[in-house]
Amino acid sequence: MERTVAYFETLSPDNTDITFRLARERANELGIRKIVIASTTGATAKKAMEYFKNDGIQLVVIPHQWDFHREVNLFPEDLATTLRDTGHVVHFGTMLFHTSDLYESKTPLVMANLLRCFCQGFKVCFEIVLMATDAGHVKSSEKIIAIAGTGRGSDTAMVMEAASSQHLKKLRVNEILCKPLNPLNIEEVHAKMNLELSR
Repeated sequence: MERTVAYFETLSPDNTDITFRLARERANELGIRKIVIASTTGATAKKAMEYFKNDGIQLVVIPHQWDFHREVNLFPEDLATTLRDTGHVVHFGTMLFHTSDLYESKTPLVMANLLRCFCQGFKVCFEIVLMATDAGHVKSSEKIIAIAGTGRGSDTAMVMEAASSQHLKKLRVNEILCKPLNPLNIEEVHAKMNLELSR
């Protein structure tokens, strides 16, 4: 069996359209009807809602948890309502790889940094699929597509078999659809985002 992986040579929100196209094509080929997708400000979720509206796909949108680096969550409440009203899911759950020093354990940070060696989106895909399964929005062993990105937009998509954080060993990456060619470490991601905000 041979499959093609798309590699993004530059980090850009423009990668989102390609990521969505690849996800749609593979979802249709495999009969997958659920996409777990990360969205911090709601822009990616809104775009995905429009992009996949005629595909019979349910989105499971995972924004940042409440009280994460800021008092007000960046994901708009009215968008969450719209998504839910149109049959999608929005889940504000505990971000499993951002709980360093919980019970004096560094394990979440180690896992996050290891997955970031592949790219930031890899780390987020693992995290959001575990979160979605923990919340019952995805069934254990259900085949889904996970979508995440670096900074803004989406640049990483994978076909995965879901698992909960209680059964981490059952989580599977079946296929990598796309990812950045040259992934950044978390400090480089933050520096890039701060540079864009200052422009």
